Amino acid sequence: MLQNDRSPRRRLRDNLLRGAICVAAATTVLLLVSLIGYIFMRGLPYISWELLSTSPSALRGTIGILPNILNTFYMILLALIIVLPLGIGAAVYLNEYATNRRFVAIIEFATETLAGIPSIIYGLFGMLFFCQFLGLQVSLRSGALTLVIMILPTIIRTTQESLKTVPESYREGALGLGATKWTMIRTIILPSSLDGIVTGCILAIGRIVGESAALIFTAGIGAVIAGNIFQAMSRSGGTLSVALYVYVFERGKFDVGFAIASILMLLVFGINLLAKFAKRRLSR
Repeated sequence: MLQNDRSPRRRLRDNLLRGAICVAAATTVLLLVSLIGYIFMRGLPYISWELLSTSPSALRGTIGILPNILNTFYMILLALIIVLPLGIGAAVYLNEYATNRRFVAIIEFATETLAGIPSIIYGLFGMLFFCQFLGLQVSLRSGALTLVIMILPTIIRTTQESLKTVPESYREGALGLGATKWTMIRTIILPSSLDGIVTGCILAIGRIVGESAALIFTAGIGAVIAGNIFQAMSRSGGTLSVALYVYVFERGKFDVGFAIASILMLLVFGINLLAKFAKRRLSR
C-alpha cells in the first residue's frame, strides 16, 4: 500500500526531472544557435575577397586581414608543435611511469590551478620573461611560447584522464604477451585513448584562436606579411582575435569586427572537422 502511494509521486518527480533536463538542453541549444546565427547574419555580408586577400593600408584606404589569418595559422602550428609532445609525454609519464602518488597529486593540482589562471597574467609573464628577459622581443614566437604555457595544463589533464579510461586488462595482456612497456603504450594505450587526445587538441586550438589579451602583450598587433614563416616568427604579428579587438574597440568598425568573428567561427568549425577526420584515419 505504501509502495502504491509512493509510485505516482515518484513518477511525477521523474517526469518533472526529465522535463527540466529537456528544457535545459533546449535552452542551451537555442542560445548556441541564436549566437552563431546572429554572428553570421551580421558578419557574412561584409566578408569579401578584398578583405581576405589584402593587407590594411592607410594610403590606399583598404582594410584587409590576410596578415592576421596567416599569423593565426603560424601561431597554431608553432604552439601545437611544442605543446603536444610536452603535454602527451607528461601525461604518459604521470599515468604510466610515476610511482609516487603524492608527486602525481601535486602535479595534477598544479595543472588544474594553472588552467584557471586568467590569460592576462600569462600575457604579463610572457612579456617579462620571453620578450624582455630572453630577448625575443614582441613577436609571434613570444606569443606562441606564452600560449604553450597556457594550454599545456589542458593537454596534460585531458590526455591523462583519457589514459585512465583504458582498461587495466589491456596493459596486463600486452605485458603478458611479452611486449615492453613502451611498446604497450605506443601500440595499445595511446591508440585506445585517441579520443581524449584529439579532444584536448581541439580545446587547445580553440584557446589559441580565441586568445587576445595575452597575445597583445607578447605577439603585438602587427599586420605585415612576412616573406616566410621564419621571418614571421621574429616579427610582431596580430592574430584574428587581436585584429577583432583592434577594429572594434579602437577603431569602432563593428562591421569588420563581425566579419572577423564569422571567419573565426568558420575557422574553428573547419579545424574541428579536420581533427575528427584525422582521428578516424589514425584509428584505422
